[in-house]
Amino acid sequence: EFLELKQGNMSVAEYAAKFESLSAFSPYYNTPEAEYDKCVKFESGLRPEVKHLIGFSEIQDFPTLVNKSRICDEDGRAKSSYYKAVN
Repeated sequence: EFLELKQGNMSVAEYAAKFESLSAFSPYYNTPEAEYDKCVKFESGLRPEVKHLIGFSEIQDFPTLVNKSRICDEDGRAKSSYYKAVN
């Protein structure tokens, strides 16, 4: 399940929580040496619109990546809600 995990309709916070709970069963991703790989794995499962904004940053610190992704996701959802309300 972890290897196939994608954000889908989850918020980034929900995706990050599920990612963390499933990665606990993969000892490799819980080592300091694997921090970059963990970031790459997390980023690869993000929705395209979030991944597009985050991908250029090349963030290699997992908590920072989750936080920046969450901000992008919330901003995107707020814009979407705003435009739906205006139209």
